[in-house]
Formats: sequence, C-alpha cells, structure tokens
Amino acid sequence: MTWFDWAIVLLYFVASAAIGVSYARRAGRSVEEFFLSGRNLPWWLAGTSMVATTFAADTPLAVTELVAKHGIAGNWLWWNMAFGAVATVFFFARFWRRAGILTDVELVEIRYSGKPAALLRGVRGLYLGLFINCVIMGWVNLAMASILEGMLGVPHDQVLWWVGGALALTAGYSALSGLWGVAVTDVFQFVLAMAGTTVLAVIVVGLPQVGGIAGIKAQLPDWAFRMTPAIGAAADASSVGGALMLSAASFFAFVGIQWWASWYPGAEPGGGGFVAQRMMSARNERHAVFATLWFTIAHYCVRPWPWIVTGLATLVLYPDLAPDAKRLGYVYAMRDYLPPGLQGVLVASFFAAYMSTVATQLNWGASYVINDVYRRFVRPSADQRELVRVSRIATLLIMGLSLVVTALLNTIIGAWTFIIEAGAGLGLVLILRWFWWRVNAWSELTAMVVPLIVLGLLRSQTTISFPDNLYLIVGITTAAWLVATYATPAVDTATLVSFYRRVRPGGPGWTPIAVNCPEVRPDAGFGWLFVDWIAGVALVYAVLFAVGSVIFGEWMQAGALAVLAAICAAVLARSLSRSTERDAGAMPSAH
Repeated sequence: MTWFDWAIVLLYFVASAAIGVSYARRAGRSVEEFFLSGRNLPWWLAGTSMVATTFAADTPLAVTELVAKHGIAGNWLWWNMAFGAVATVFFFARFWRRAGILTDVELVEIRYSGKPAALLRGVRGLYLGLFINCVIMGWVNLAMASILEGMLGVPHDQVLWWVGGALALTAGYSALSGLWGVAVTDVFQFVLAMAGTTVLAVIVVGLPQVGGIAGIKAQLPDWAFRMTPAIGAAADASSVGGALMLSAASFFAFVGIQWWASWYPGAEPGGGGFVAQRMMSARNERHAVFATLWFTIAHYCVRPWPWIVTGLATLVLYPDLAPDAKRLGYVYAMRDYLPPGLQGVLVASFFAAYMSTVATQLNWGASYVINDVYRRFVRPSADQRELVRVSRIATLLIMGLSLVVTALLNTIIGAWTFIIEAGAGLGLVLILRWFWWRVNAWSELTAMVVPLIVLGLLRSQTTISFPDNLYLIVGITTAAWLVATYATPAVDTATLVSFYRRVRPGGPGWTPIAVNCPEVRPDAGFGWLFVDWIAGVALVYAVLFAVGSVIFGEWMQAGALAVLAAICAAVLARSLSRSTERDAGAMPSAH
C-alpha cells in the first residue's frame, strides 16, 4: 500500500473515534443511556446497526468459502435463518419493546420466579457476556488477522498487536460513548464496508481474465450458480457437481427445524442478544418492528451479493488454491488487483466491518456483566454514576479477555455448525415462554444443558453429523425440558400476572392467567400475523433471488420474482399500516 492508502485508513480511524467520543457525555447520564440509548433510537438507525454488527471481517471470507465448496446454494447454511428473522419482526419485536428491560437476560426474572430464575439469570449473563461473547470476538479477531497477513503482509508473530490496536480503539470509543456512539458509528462503518465490497466486486469482475459476468458463467460449471440445494438422494451428481446436495431429511432439518430450534448469535428464536438490545432501544413498538424488518431485508437480500460475485470471480482468478484456503482468494483479490487509493478504502472498509461487530459485542457483553451480574448480585445499591463507570471498565476488561482467547486459538473449525448444534432445542423454549404460561426457569436451564450432553454423545458414539443430528438433539432436548417443566412447580401466579400485564402476549396459552387481568387488552389476530409471516418470508426470498437473477441476466426469472415480491410487499404494507396506527394511538412516541 502507498502513503495515500495509509492516509485513508488513518482518516477512517480518526472519523470513527470522533463520532464515538462525541456521544460520551450523553452515554454518561445513566446505564439506560449507556446500553439502550435512552430507548430513543429511530428504526433506520437501530436496524442498520443490527446489519453492521452481522457484517464482520470474517463474513465475506466465509461466504467465499461456501461458494467455492458448494456454489451459491452453500449460503443456505445461513439463509434458512430468514424464517426466524421474519418471525421476530411480526411476533416478538413488540414484546421486547414492551418488556421495558435492559438486557434480554433480565427477562427471565420478570417471566419466571424464585431462586431458579435468579440462577438462570446469573448463569446466562456470565455464559453469554463472557464465554460466548469472547469466543465470537476471538473468531472475528482471527479473521481480521488473516486479512492483515494476506493483504498487508503483516508477520504472523506481529499480527495480534495490529488487531489489538484496532480492538483497543473500538473499546475506547465504545466505553466512552455507549450504544448511541456504537449505533451511529455502525451506520458510518456499514456504508463504508458495503461501498468497499461493492467496488471490489465491480473491479474484480471487470478484469480481462474474468471477463464480466458472462466470463464467469463461461469459465465455471453450471452448478456454481444454483441458488437452491439439490434435494433428494436421487439427485444426479453429474448435473449438480459440487453444488450443495442435501437429502430430503437434511433439507427439512435446515428449513423446518434449525431456524426455530437452535440458538445462534443474531438469529436467536424469539429474538435475543444484540437484536433484542436494538429492539428494546427503539423509540416505540412501531420503530422496533420497522428496525427488525429493515435489518432482515438488508441482511438477507442485499448485503451478500457483492461477496458472492467476488467469491465466484476468485475461483477464476485463483483456481489452484487448496480447498481450505479458498476463502483467502477474497484477500488476494484485494491485494493483487486494486489500484492505490482503493486499497486503502478496502482495508478501511474491512476495519469498519470488524469494528462495527466488535463494538456491539463489547457493549452487549458488558450489559450482561453489569446488569445481570454486578447490579443484580454484587452491588444492588449502586447508583447510576457507579454503574456507568463500572460498565466502561467492564468493556475494557472484555476487550482484554477476548485478546487472550484470540491468542489461544489457531482456528475455529466449524464454529457456526457447533454453535447451532450446541443450542439445538433451546429455541423452542425461547419462543414458547412468550406464549405458554407453564414454561418455567427449569425448562430453560434444561434446554441449555441437554443439547451439549447429547451432542457430546453423538460425536463420540455415532457417525451422525450436521444437519441430520438436529433431529436427535432437538427431539431429546424437547422431551427433557417438557419433563422438567411438569416435574417442577409452575411460576407463581403473581409473577405471571405481572408479566401478562406488562407484555400483553395474548393467545390461548395465557388463558388461565388472563382471567386474573380482565382490564388488559392483549394482542389478537394471530391468524393474520401468520399470514404476515408467510408473506414476509416469501418477500425476503423473492427479493434475494430476484437480485441474483438480475446480476446473472436471468430476466424472466427476475421479473416473476419481482411480481411476487411486490404482492408480498403490498400485503405487508397494509398490515403494518393498520398495526402501527393502532400502536401509535395506544402508546405515545418517546422523544
């Protein structure tokens, strides 16, 4: 890189830090301002912040690897999660905003009661805030390290210091600015990251040795361009080649089980994690719904295509890369084919993708440590100034711990798959706790522990692998938590009544509790919400494949998908207009 490229990177760092620091005073007012922006984020800011968080430095590289191994259809490993994301929009976003809590873990003590609820809150706070959070950050740090090594030639023994520097800057403005600074910086970083990856896709595809989209299609086999898996054991291997091939059982495990049964960061059934944090920080229920809808459309429909196109082009440019090194083709394309100036923009964009993810992980993780451990069990009497001060310290400590984890890791093989497997069966509890009064803290604790045990036994005693093992893990876990539910006392009536009045979930699962609250007007029209959900899922996949069809010149297919998308959008627009008018009349906007 030239001095001009480095100047661009430096300018990016200065701009990010300046945006973050400008919100320091506002974040210092209270812990609610620090972690939830005073519950005043507009939908576009909250939604874009969600998208930025899921765009990490590792994401384009992971998509490149999926495309290299299984064609475009390989992305169904995460595309299937759109079912759950759309369900969050219509069924859960309002609930999270109504709950009036600081973290999603805090929900357990307004939904459940007694010592089991306190135990669950403490365990989940530490498990998610420290262990899972630092593993995710370690994974992201490693991806950034590989980019620095491949793009800038940073020696392996020095790369952790470079990553640590970027992490320290991110932790610094995150600790000062809280969620307001994180969210606003996320928008800046997301725009830069998307612009950078789009520019890279255009340049790489336009290279003479690639020859545009037509050249890619001429030089790669047809199976690479399949957008759906080859389903069925009888699929002709000669026609689909290396495309993602799934048995009917495996495909159903993806689209019929995984999205609702498995806990995964950013795609938690029923919402949760940083997605719940953004919904709870929205101005009102309307903003929570639209934030989640915008996140879902941007995340699944628009964002992946520059990565996919670049990934296909790298298969032409670097055909001799080993299978496990295919993801590095993305980094090599940046290094080899970008002119001076644009190299700086792309490096800055990857730092932006990295820092937007890490900033959220730091703020989100600290919220658990402070709200669900420190304030709940260590210092219940702490005032707001103390909580903000300790929150900033916790942010820096999590930064240090994540670096230690990164230094201990060489790779995270199959991390996506492992997290999905380890949380299989928990998702149903996270959904039903909103709709069935009988679910209790022991249900959720059992659903957290049993998948880990079953997964260990399956890996050690059988050859059953992902995704087919989801049937056994989910089945056994579901049976176990149902037994635990009926073998332990129900949540006390006072807690259930309080929760029902606060959240107003409605539905037949709350009938025994609703009789105690005749003054409450619960949510209704669940049949129409299912229609909205189906229309939303169809909209997401129609837009996703329509964009791909336009890119590859399949105009008739693109037109048909566009018509379907327009019909679904019209259904949702009418439904959302009615519901948001009702919400606006019932709840004033918080400004």
